Amino acid sequence: MDNLENFKRTGYCGVLRSADIDREIALTGWAAKIRDLGALVFIDLRDREGIVQLAFGETSPLLEKAKSVRPEFVLAVKGAVRERASKNPELPTGDIEIEVTELRILAKSETPPFEITDDCKTAEPIRMKHRYLDLRRPKLQKNLLLRHQIAKLTRDYFDENGFIEIETPTLIKSTPEGARDYLVPSRVQNGKFYALPQSPQLYKQLSMVAGFDRYMQIARCYRDEDLRADRQPEFTQIDLEMSFVEQEDVISMVEGYVRRVFDAILGIDIGEIPRMTYKAATERYGSDKPDLRFGLEIVDVTDILPDTRGIKAPKLSRKQIDKLSEFSKGIGGKGIVTQTAKFVTDEQRAELISRFGAGEDDVILLSRDTLGQLGSLRTELAKTLDIIPKGVFKPVWILEFPFFEFDAELGEYVAMHHPFTAPLDECLEYLETDKGKVRAKAYDLVLNGIELSSGSIRITEPGLQSRIFTLLGLSDEEANRKFGFLLEAFRYGAPPHGGMALGLDRLVMQLLECESLRDVTAFPKLQNASEPMTNAPDVVDGKQLTELGIKLLEQI
Repeated sequence: MDNLENFKRTGYCGVLRSADIDREIALTGWAAKIRDLGALVFIDLRDREGIVQLAFGETSPLLEKAKSVRPEFVLAVKGAVRERASKNPELPTGDIEIEVTELRILAKSETPPFEITDDCKTAEPIRMKHRYLDLRRPKLQKNLLLRHQIAKLTRDYFDENGFIEIETPTLIKSTPEGARDYLVPSRVQNGKFYALPQSPQLYKQLSMVAGFDRYMQIARCYRDEDLRADRQPEFTQIDLEMSFVEQEDVISMVEGYVRRVFDAILGIDIGEIPRMTYKAATERYGSDKPDLRFGLEIVDVTDILPDTRGIKAPKLSRKQIDKLSEFSKGIGGKGIVTQTAKFVTDEQRAELISRFGAGEDDVILLSRDTLGQLGSLRTELAKTLDIIPKGVFKPVWILEFPFFEFDAELGEYVAMHHPFTAPLDECLEYLETDKGKVRAKAYDLVLNGIELSSGSIRITEPGLQSRIFTLLGLSDEEANRKFGFLLEAFRYGAPPHGGMALGLDRLVMQLLECESLRDVTAFPKLQNASEPMTNAPDVVDGKQLTELGIKLLEQI
């Protein structure tokens, strides 16, 4: 084995080009692929920036040493950049190679459990078990490098606009935020618990009371909820809060940021982002997170057929229609029929065709499902028709969310947002009398059917905040126990303020059009919230539990 003594790298493998021909360079990296042709040996050297070919000729004194190299050996080399005889147009460095004059083998490697290539077909649990190897794949390294670029751009943008980055605590008081908290027991104060933050919500509001005016943070957050492709138990959000602002100011600031990201990362001008009310979004698309990359809008035809809505689609086969109907039933719906159904009269059929502007080959899918179920059907129909385009980005602002939503199981209205969201001024009169009419100063930014960020103007008047707590079923005692520190702070001059939080993980995932957050986070969790590489979560010994004053149920 060789060492690194007095060796100084001059740059990265993947950045070398024809302009570097005749340069003397020094590189480090991993052996990605070895081609032993007997009298010649070629080694692809890989680092975080890409791959470059190393060449060892017939007369090279290093030929035999090069023949001993195996995949994933760690190498350091010196040599001259030269024009490649057999160019590879698929590689950015494909026009050049390195004629090696010094080769050091810094570390050897066992045969990896899977091939380290972008088209690796090995099952995800095995790759997650060896995530440090999985992360050597060029695609994942590029993803994380792009994430770094976005994080830097984020800090630069908000710094230019007067924001101060403030770190808020990660051991905090447990407060209701809509999902389960991860709890952390206190050894010093036995029987008491911290929570890991679901967001820095209360601390950023208190920063406004403290007079910092404009706050931002790239914050780690935690939610103990079921996982899916766009959700992890720990995640990173771009968190911001602004004082002396109204809703339009926050939206304008975030829209400027998103436009900057798309321009800098993809070279795309997304233009002014359209806006839509919650009511319009749910009625037209069956979702408050509408995917605007395709049409297939929902049309209310209850004046023609009772309790019925429809979607116009291009020509569909009977088999496709039956599958869509089964899909509807599978999500709790009633199934679908078309305008040719036997119970539809000739007069109704003519009205439907006119309402939808349907052509001879078009099919009108009719349903009595809920708007939410129809929204899911709309997406499934788009997949069936294969009309969801790649490389297209359609952001939209969703405004005027309901302040309350009706919980059928509880038989009462509950908060749709966190309890610090302000209702629209014109809706204050309905707070006690007609909760269904109350809309919030809340706004979401949606991109291609995924919520990218969420925010609101906050309540800062103590009387209104106490009123909202009462409407949400919190007694004065309970509200004071959970949020007394915030209510007290508001008594000392709270400026009007509002903010937002953008999911950094989701933003990167969307820009790269990845299928899962696991493709853009370094060490993600699997579907069961486990991390197989370190075997987390894991049991702890009894001494630790005793120190914390904890006894497990099976021990009792």
